[in-house]
Amino acid sequence: MFGFAFALVPFYNQICAALGINNLDGPAEAVNTQVDTSRTVTIELDSNAHNLPWRFKPMVREIKVHPGELAMVEYEIVNVREAAVTGQAVPSYGPQNAGEYFRKIECFCFTHQTLAAGETRRMPVVFVVDPKLPKDVNTIAVSYTFFEVAGRGGKT
Repeated sequence: MFGFAFALVPFYNQICAALGINNLDGPAEAVNTQVDTSRTVTIELDSNAHNLPWRFKPMVREIKVHPGELAMVEYEIVNVREAAVTGQAVPSYGPQNAGEYFRKIECFCFTHQTLAAGETRRMPVVFVVDPKLPKDVNTIAVSYTFFEVAGRGGKT
């Protein structure tokens, strides 16, 4: 019986390889089945600094993504004032209902940002466009506007 059980191991390995199961040779490839590769959505990026002494811009003006795909963009911000300033970014979307489908995972807009005098910083936005985005929406405009947080200059 021992010999019979020992002889079954190569036979078992061949069956597993043929069926693509129990692969111990390497890591499995992670595939996100939520990504809709049949659609492409253009994300247009914009930025504004409302009455702030900051230069604020996206590093790219647009990015193309598939709904369900994890994506990242970066913004650059420069404080041109000779003192620390604190601001808070507020996002807006077009079309108006697009914000329901634009899911931010990481964003500088989640917290106050304090920049020292002359400081330059790059800040990421990591997001996913929900695959439930209506089929007739092919472009989403995302705009961030920074407003100064009163009484918070130099404090974090």
